[in-house]
Amino acid sequence: MKYIESQTLPSLGHAEVRIIAHTPEAARAVAEALRGCFAGAEQRSYPGLDGDTRLHLTVDTTTPVGPARSWLAASRPPAGTGAHSDET
Repeated sequence: MKYIESQTLPSLGHAEVRIIAHTPEAARAVAEALRGCFAGAEQRSYPGLDGDTRLHLTVDTTTPVGPARSWLAASRPPAGTGAHSDET
């Protein structure tokens, strides 16, 4: 089942995360892992159409905490560097 939601984009530096799981516990576990990586607002939980759980939360991608900080820092190229002439 394809689910398309139309709404306005979150503010710059934030991401809206939608979690769909069979149980509320599974959805909360994923949300907790995300909150361990990014600062975020309170989660909002909704019953799904097929008895599943839908959990929505907003995370601040400009304020990483925990493991995400090192992953984000390592994935960004150092300032002032770019592709070399022999790279495509």
